[in-house]
Amino acid sequence: MPLASPLSPLHPTLPTKPDERLQWGQLYGASTALAIASAAKITSGLVLVVAEDVHSATQLEQELAFFLGQNEVPILNFPDWETLPYDIFSPLPELVSQRLLTLYKLSNIRKGVLIVPVSTLLQRLPPCCYVDVNSFLVSTGETLVLDETRRRLESAGYQCVSQVMTHGEFAVRGSLLDIFPMGNPHPFRIDLFDDEVDSIRTFDPESQRSMDKVEQIEMLPAREFPLDEQGIAQFRQAYRTQIEGDPQSSLVYREVSEGNALGGLEYYLPLFFEQTASLFDYLPEQCLTIEIEDARDYASLFLEQVEARYEQRRYDTERPILEPREIYLTADELAAQLNRGASVQTKKHEIASRCKGYADYYNFSTAMVPPLGLQARAAKPAAALQTFMASQPGRILFIAESAGRREMLLDTLHGFEIKPTVLDGWQSFIESDLQLALAVTPLEQGLWLKDAGLIIITEAQILGEKVRQERHRKALESDPDQIVRNLTELHI
Repeated sequence: MPLASPLSPLHPTLPTKPDERLQWGQLYGASTALAIASAAKITSGLVLVVAEDVHSATQLEQELAFFLGQNEVPILNFPDWETLPYDIFSPLPELVSQRLLTLYKLSNIRKGVLIVPVSTLLQRLPPCCYVDVNSFLVSTGETLVLDETRRRLESAGYQCVSQVMTHGEFAVRGSLLDIFPMGNPHPFRIDLFDDEVDSIRTFDPESQRSMDKVEQIEMLPAREFPLDEQGIAQFRQAYRTQIEGDPQSSLVYREVSEGNALGGLEYYLPLFFEQTASLFDYLPEQCLTIEIEDARDYASLFLEQVEARYEQRRYDTERPILEPREIYLTADELAAQLNRGASVQTKKHEIASRCKGYADYYNFSTAMVPPLGLQARAAKPAAALQTFMASQPGRILFIAESAGRREMLLDTLHGFEIKPTVLDGWQSFIESDLQLALAVTPLEQGLWLKDAGLIIITEAQILGEKVRQERHRKALESDPDQIVRNLTELHI
């Protein structure tokens, strides 16, 4: 039976047995992220958070970063490819870089939070040994033979170019080796003295100017599949075995045979390996899984979309495709993995009784923050906010999206005689005794912890649609290329 009194997200109840499954209910707004952050602090191993979709995963990551602050709990994300199933376009190199870096880190992580959309969790991945075998360190003072290193980089999927601009590229100019390794935010310039690494510096890909000196860099593979001789041979053999028809009539088969990585080759990943893995294979044994409410329903919906895309594209003889079960886990395989080990399922609304398959359930002492938006044309524009503050004893933390927005929100609140103190984050707020405070973070949802008397009110809850419109306008101003003023401006 659940506890007689509701729990606080600051002190959640966790599974105590290796295979125990619990449910958490009545987690409104950002209280889900707060409960996960609290769980991550007291969990000795990794916490896997399965989000419903990409947007939910991004929002959760922002909320967890706010609640964990500078706490020694690293937050990892495993991003989606952000392409449609069976697409003929490849993911952005930055996304592949982040994915490979996360896979690399998972082999050594002891504590942290990993956030992943359920559609991404369904993807079949390269075996664990692939990332380990194709990763290596380069340090100052060690021996580095350029010809050997060049062959090693090309076998790991890196492309030799005249000028390095993006992830997965390298260039050789005399005694200099420029490279943009996967998993790194900056490219590096390695200066050699004969066959010894004399120095390693970051550099700006736009100006090509050298910047800060570093002692070593980690080199990850450039792709999630190998395009070396062995990888190509494995692909050709598997292709002829699994796909009917003349292989030479297939553009994919011909391009890979030539060593070219054409767009959308990620959806042929299983052909490069004798056996694939899933993200579950990369996780440490001690792992707590937290499944967000409708994640499994979203998985079923996604697999239906995959099947529909498969039916649309399966008859293309030039680009024959693999069956969905070759590329993604089935719903049953996903359920079997999620049901293993200690796990928690979160619910937004109150849970009335124990569900089949779960050992227990716990409702939390949270509530929805009522509508508090300013009404510009009303006699008292802030009446809803002022009435709520007067009727609810508790400490309130206002949230602004940025430093600039903070100043505007402060001016707005001061106009209604609401004067919060500016703090640097959540931890500072809960450690203080301030009744009104304000912090900066891109938080979309507020929360209300009734028992603890803590309330978060976001800028969007006060200013409403105006904030989202302003955010979109600023995004366009920062990237004018997003604006298409005439159809003649569109180019391939």
